[in-house]
Order: sequence, then structure tokens, then C-alpha cells
Amino acid sequence: MGVDSLNRVGSQTGAVFLSYASQDAEAAQKICEALRVAGIEVWFDQSELRGGDAWDQSIRKQIKTCALFVPIISKHTHERAEGYFRLEWKLAVDRSHLITSHKAFLLPVVIDETSEEEEHVPDKFREVQWTRLPGGETPSAFVERIKRLLSMELSPLTAVSGATAAIREPVRASRRSKKVLLAAVALVAFAALTYFAADKFWLNKRTASSVSTRSQSLVVPEKSIAVLPFADLSESHDQQYFADGLAEEILSLLAKIPGLHVVGRTSSFQFRSRAEDLRKVGATLGAAYVLEGSVRRAGDKIRVTAQLISARDGMHRWSDTYNGTVQDVFQLQDSISADLARSLELTVSFEDLPRAMSKPEAYELFLQGRQALDSTSEEGTNRAITLLKEALKLEPNSSRTLSALATAYVLLGSEGWGPPNETFTLGTQAAEQALKIDPKNGQAHVALANVAAIYEWNWEKAERELDSALRLTGRDTETLVASAQILSGEGQYDRAMKLLHEALAKDPLYTDAYITLGCWIYLRTRKYPEAEEAIRHGLQIRPHWGTGQYWLAISLLQQGKLPEALAEAQREKVQDGKYQATSVVMHAMHRSAESDHALEQAITQNQADWPSSIARVYAFRGQTDEALKWLERAYVFRDEDLYFIKDDPLLQKLETDSRYKAFLRKLNLPD
Repeated sequence: MGVDSLNRVGSQTGAVFLSYASQDAEAAQKICEALRVAGIEVWFDQSELRGGDAWDQSIRKQIKTCALFVPIISKHTHERAEGYFRLEWKLAVDRSHLITSHKAFLLPVVIDETSEEEEHVPDKFREVQWTRLPGGETPSAFVERIKRLLSMELSPLTAVSGATAAIREPVRASRRSKKVLLAAVALVAFAALTYFAADKFWLNKRTASSVSTRSQSLVVPEKSIAVLPFADLSESHDQQYFADGLAEEILSLLAKIPGLHVVGRTSSFQFRSRAEDLRKVGATLGAAYVLEGSVRRAGDKIRVTAQLISARDGMHRWSDTYNGTVQDVFQLQDSISADLARSLELTVSFEDLPRAMSKPEAYELFLQGRQALDSTSEEGTNRAITLLKEALKLEPNSSRTLSALATAYVLLGSEGWGPPNETFTLGTQAAEQALKIDPKNGQAHVALANVAAIYEWNWEKAERELDSALRLTGRDTETLVASAQILSGEGQYDRAMKLLHEALAKDPLYTDAYITLGCWIYLRTRKYPEAEEAIRHGLQIRPHWGTGQYWLAISLLQQGKLPEALAEAQREKVQDGKYQATSVVMHAMHRSAESDHALEQAITQNQADWPSSIARVYAFRGQTDEALKWLERAYVFRDEDLYFIKDDPLLQKLETDSRYKAFLRKLNLPD
């Protein structure tokens, strides 16, 4: 229950405090030894069980200074109405109320079959996921998670971006935010993904009012799976789009199976081309099984190999090879999914499920178009439009292709790559046509919500479309985050937070959710340390996220960390706000000439396509008239940043100005 040694109280800031009933000393000792072997400091001592003033004082100091508090729960703690461990629990709970909800502190561990409903524990213990270590046996995965919690402010996640993940990485956070909406249109519609506990996050089970960036151990569902991107083994290595499409379709089919927990695609596709131990992949993603595969194509012939790996022991559970032609691709997808389900002892039937499209040639053009769209570049977007139009010539009634086309058009308009009136109109027409063909196309509703919020500032319509999208897509992660962004734009931060909680539970490595959390919620609710933490975590997952350094610089600026803010501003790309961030930081540092010079460069770079970013600089510098002038330019241009300007910290000095209040009303936003 208690201490490592009384003369070391408060000397370590990375210590783990083990709290246990005396009857559980043996199990506690096993946990302690496993952690100490890994070099983790543990406060634990079986000899100090007597109590007394000195003991009480030491315990209080250690609980006040430890990094993690691990209460060991068992039938013995359940049966004992009194005990020193209960005092320790109370002290830990009291301290937890003083700690930000985004910092992991309480890590309940159960060493027997005691259930959460039966156990007599503080309510605070029930608000986080419990870890089960039967008899105190401590696997290496648990030790590694403890090390990550202790060693870093954020989990040291790295990811290799995949071809189909690029659409979630827009050019700048404003554009990026909007492109998260677009991503839901362009990508495969994932069916209802069952909740699973994310091992990279400290998720509150009772309330979704906050999402933390801390990791913890979790009980991985027995019937849970992550589908990794398939490898392209074709001789010319030009079939990655096809391999990705096949893996996505299989994931989508699996997600429709009752009783099977499927990890979100964004997270599982982070492991493209990474030589990772699949046991580690499973532990990271919270999956009991990992599916990997390869595609080899020669002309019209296809060979697909798939294998199911147990993430617990790394053993092969099932594997098979499938041969066919391009014309057989949909049957191949069904066969692989059905065989895989049977290997997991699940009953499945895909007979009544709608097919992506009927003609394989059109399907290939669709996949190529989506890959081009993923580049989020002007050239790639225009190429995507060309390919998708070609696909529609072959199969004009493909609702899915029309949804992707709507995405491309809206992307052109919002990025300033095409006239907004024309491109948003074409995007709306494509989405509406998609819904005429398939009223259940949830991604088309997301496209219409995108237009309503970004172009029309029609919040009621945007919410209505997203409600339909959430219902029809099974609340996939892209739609959840898109909904959270629109709600944030309206200032409905609590509702937005709940949706982000849900998205992260399904897709634990989803960068967009973290950046949305930092840029759209914490910055705008003036929780700047939390904003910094969330943005840093997103950048650890995907270091080249557009405008990530820009927003990180702003969060540091608001905390008065000016040298750090300047460093981050200088790391940003020119087109993503380097000069804007530099100008505001220089102004805060009273380096007026340098601030002026950076502002001039920002105007040269972004006056045509990002006028709202110039308005932010002027507003922060207290130049109200200039700020309002640039906001009017943004209004005429239909700058997409305008749909989330409410509560922007850089515009804070404008909030009492009647002209700014009138401007917000033009956007149908409350003062």
C-alpha cells in the first residue's frame, strides 16, 4: 500500500504510487517488480503498514507529488470497509480534482474478477478505464504504457502518412478544418464502428466533456480487429490505389458485422510501410487481431493474400490466397471478409449490402480519382475531377462517385483555386444528385453541410445535414469531427467535445480530432496549456500537418512563452502562416519593425486567398480599422476561416466594437 522509503518523499516527480490492501501484497509486489525492472520508480513498501503521524505525513506528501496513482482493486478491498488504502484513495481523489482532466493520474488496476459495478470504490475511479492484471501478472505492454505516461508530456507517437490519409491534411488549419468535412465525402463510408477503449487516451467513461491526450492500459475486446493497408506487390508498383481501396472495402464490410469491434481506418492506416511487431500494433490500436495483406496485379489478373494475426501472441490465426480478375473484385472483397469473419467465429452475410458500383472499370477510375484528391493540391484536385467525371461516363448513377466529385468542387472553391460561386454550386449539384440516386448517402449530406457552413453561413441547415450524415454513416469518425467543427464554429463547445470524445474512442490516432480539440475548442475557450498539449500531440502523430506550427505558436503566445512561440512560427511553412504568426509574436515582444516586415510578407503571400489571416494580425496589434477592413475583404472572398472566427483569441480586441458585432451578425453568428 504505501511507500518505497520515507526519506525519499517528494524526491521523484515521475514515481508510481501503488496503493493496496495488505492481503494483496503479493500481487502488488509483482507489479512493483515489473515496473522497477523497466527502470520505473515505484513508491511501495510492505514494511510500512503501521500508520502513525510520520507515516501519515509521508503518505500525504507522496500522493501529492507522485506522477501516477495506481489503486489495486480486488475482492479484499471490496470486503474491507476500513483500511489505510481507503485513506490513500481519498487523498488521491482529492488531488485529482486539482489536476487538469487531460493529465492521466488515476490508473485503477484489478487483480481478480471483481467488477466495476460491485466494487466499493470512489466514483472518480469509475470515470476511467480499469486495467486487469490477474494475480498481479504484469505484461510488457502495460509497463510500456506506464513508461510513456511518465516520460513525456504526450505519447511519443509517430506516423507515416498514407496515400489515402492526405485528404485529412489540408493546407492550413482553416482549410484543414474544412477538409475534414470534405474527407468524409471522398472516402469510403465506414459503417457503424463499435465503441472500443483507446489505449492512447485517458477517456472519461461517464462524461464526454473532455478528451485527454494521455494513454493508459485497456482491456482489449476479444472480437476486435485492425485492418492495415495492403501492400502493393505488383511488378510495376503502381497499384497502391487499388490495394488501399481493397483494404478499405474489407474494413467497411467488417464494420457491418454485429459483435466485431473494428478500429478506425485513419488509425490503422498510420502503420503503412512500418516494420512494426504486430503485437505492438494491436496494443497501440486496442485490437485483439490485426489483418494484413498484399495485392499482386498483372493486367486483368489479381492475386490477394490476407492473413489474420493475433496481437496477443503474434501467431497466425488464419491466412488464404485469392485469385481472380478485376471483374471479380467485389466478390473477392466479400470472400475475404466472410472467411475472416468465420475464422473469428462470427456469423456474417453481405448479400443485401449495396455495392460501391457495378462496373470495375468505373471503380478503378473512382479509386484513382480519390487518390488524386487526397493530395489536397490544386493540381491533384483538378485531376481528381477529370478522373471522377470519366468514371461517371461509364457509370453515371454512382452516388459514391458523385459524392467524391462534390468534395473536389467544394475543395476548389474553399481553397481559392476556383471561383467560389461556380465551384460551390457545382459541388452542391453533385451532392444533391448523389442523394437522388441514394438517399442513404451520408457523405453527400456532409458535403451539403460543408457548403452550408463555409459558404452560406447557414448554421441551421448545416446542423440538419450533419444530423442526417451521422445517422446514415453510423457516426463515422470523419463525420463526428466535421460535426464537432461546425458546432465549435457556433460556439457550442460542450457538444463539440462530446463528439470528439466519441471520434477518438473509435479512431485513437486520428490527428484531426486532436488538432480540432486544440485549435477549435481549447484556444477558443482560453484553455491555452490544454491547446498546446493537444496540438503537440497531433503533430507527434503527423508532423507535417498543415498550419500545425502556426496554431502551436498562437497557443504558446497566449501563455506568454514568446521565445518558444517565435521558434514554432519560424518552423511553419510560408503558405501556412509563417509570416502571420511571426508578426503577432514579434509585436508581443515589442519588436515593431520586425512585426511590420513580417506583416508585409504575409500580405504579399496571402492577401488573395487568406485575407482573414491578415485581419487577425491587425486585430492582435490593436489596429481595429485595418482588421475590420480585411475582414470585409474576407467576407467578399468567402474566406472559409470566417465560419470559425467566433471567440478567436487573436480577434479578442475586436469583441467590444459594435462594427465587429455587426460583422458577426452578417455571418449569422451571435455577438
